[in-house]
Amino acid sequence: MSEPESNTPLPSRTTPTWEVELLISGVAVFAMLQLPGWLDGVLMALEPRVNGDWRMVVVMSYVYAKSAAVVLAATFVIHLMLRAMWIALVGMQSVYPEGIRFDKLNMGPIQSEVERERASSMEETVERADNRASVAFAVGVLIASMLAVICVVFCGGMALLNLVAAGLGWRINVMYLFAAIFAALFLPVLAAILLDRQFGARLPADGLAHRAIRAVLRIGSRLGMGVSKSPILSILSSNGGQRQAMLLFNGAVVLAMATATSSLIGLQRPEWIGNYGLFPSSDALEVETDAYDDQRDPLKARAQPYIPGMVVRGPYLKLVVPYVPRRVEAPMRQCAVDGSATDEARAAALLVCLGRLHAVSLDGRPLADLRYEASNDPRTDRPALLAMIDVRDLPPGRHELRIARPPYSDRRARKNRPDPGHDRIVFWR
Repeated sequence: MSEPESNTPLPSRTTPTWEVELLISGVAVFAMLQLPGWLDGVLMALEPRVNGDWRMVVVMSYVYAKSAAVVLAATFVIHLMLRAMWIALVGMQSVYPEGIRFDKLNMGPIQSEVERERASSMEETVERADNRASVAFAVGVLIASMLAVICVVFCGGMALLNLVAAGLGWRINVMYLFAAIFAALFLPVLAAILLDRQFGARLPADGLAHRAIRAVLRIGSRLGMGVSKSPILSILSSNGGQRQAMLLFNGAVVLAMATATSSLIGLQRPEWIGNYGLFPSSDALEVETDAYDDQRDPLKARAQPYIPGMVVRGPYLKLVVPYVPRRVEAPMRQCAVDGSATDEARAAALLVCLGRLHAVSLDGRPLADLRYEASNDPRTDRPALLAMIDVRDLPPGRHELRIARPPYSDRRARKNRPDPGHDRIVFWR
């Protein structure tokens, strides 16, 4: 560490990177605090567009990216607090170089003796504060970097396999294929590490077993599984204890991913957060604000049918039913469409088939003559069905629309909350 000039109040063993650490934390903390909310919007915009394995890629990318964003935001906030404490201690040392004057404190002789035994010099206190800030900065950046790498490897690998499977026409579970490839790469390295720990010292250097283990470990190191690829973690493990370093690292990763997953659950089921156990919540009773265009948040609302507002005044009621691949792709593949038909005829046949999947009833009466048009949700730019329902003969008061929907094709039915098979929209005339 470089020695500061004699006219500066900074201690001689100050971390040389403290100014850069402060600059990075101060500049990036505001961006990192806004990034999780931006990721929420991206997820809610993309998730209704995809199905199956592609949905897994989107959701896992969100979880890993938000985990890294949460770690970085917490790191920069904590680092700024620790650096502020260090600066305060440096300032106090400059103003009061004698440190704590126990003889001026109102304490008895026994307490004074105990406190003197536990007290450190100001130089040691300042140095510990300096070291804590630098270690916190390094650990946070390390964890966020690891999560970013995992996101790129896992989600990028899944996306690549999805493209290959789609190009070759494979009907396979890409997740299983990725797990098999990962196991084929990781398990030999893990076996080589365990064999090296157990028998490495007794194997002759020119023997076949030694050369094989060395070759596998070299490949693992190049794939990012070696100690040399993570110098920060290696330094912490070798100086602060490997078990403590791994507990800290794994604990922070689990906490960050739990936070991101809880955020995902909160976006999908916000009523689960809070003491609302006694509130009468039921799909058959709830009036969802997402069902009204003048109240819904297009970036966070789930893809469900909606109308302009709760009160209908005109002669027609506009109904928009978003296209949700996870619900309709499986039954749509069973539609009988003439392969030799023109594009227009094929599109018309698919529109009729899709309309049957979203049959509508008004106040319990099926609307057999309802006609859907192919359209889109103008505020999310997602494909949607559009229907104009004649409500001129409806009497004043409360009315109820029910729009049929197929079950999710990639989710098991829940016993405690069965799918009613329709969306429900209440409005007043």
